[in-house]
Amino acid sequence: MNNRPHVIVNVAMTIDGKLDTMERKGATISSRADKQRVDELRASVDAILVGGKTLLSEDPSLTIRSTDLRSKRIAQGLEENPVKVAVVRQALLDLQGDFLTKGPARCLIYTTKSTSPEQVHLLEKAGAQVFVRCDESIDLRDVLQSLFDQGIRTLMVEGGGTLIAGFFNLNLVDELTAYIAPLIFSGSTAPTLADGLGFSKLQALHLHLDSVSKFDDEGGILVHYLNQSI
Repeated sequence: MNNRPHVIVNVAMTIDGKLDTMERKGATISSRADKQRVDELRASVDAILVGGKTLLSEDPSLTIRSTDLRSKRIAQGLEENPVKVAVVRQALLDLQGDFLTKGPARCLIYTTKSTSPEQVHLLEKAGAQVFVRCDESIDLRDVLQSLFDQGIRTLMVEGGGTLIAGFFNLNLVDELTAYIAPLIFSGSTAPTLADGLGFSKLQALHLHLDSVSKFDDEGGILVHYLNQSI
């Protein structure tokens, strides 16, 4: 699939691979230095994408915190913040929440017919562009094609684990950056880097280790992998 954005998956996880606790309330994992790195990464991409569980449970703003980074984007002729993208089966998100209101930023929502026409109207009235797909599930390849057609060339995927697994399953991930914090969350129901049904050993996707760096502020490390099979 050539006509798609370059996809960068970025996560902060514990040593045991958890993206959150079993409570799924958006537990803080990143250190201060990693949060700055993520802000810089956000400033470098055209759009940021999250899945339904992350959208509905955490209501992320997906905006750039640094005034300096936002100013640099404007000086380059870019929008102040990257485009916000959500993939959610039933888009019952808070119309006054951070995803829709924090910005300025364009908001694109890919959903299914499980989202009622009335809710679609309310989302559009709140400023979002809503793309309703007929199937019960959303084809990520279709989403990437749609984003590419709208001029998006670099896409940062921030979670959650089920969505990321879907990208890996379709071999749509070009890069993976993972901040690994010196924490153990445990819990069989806590979300991991890649959830979903899982792969067999023969199906496993092999990534190439590009770099490893240590963050001295809280003892975490950052690993960067490239997918050379695409």
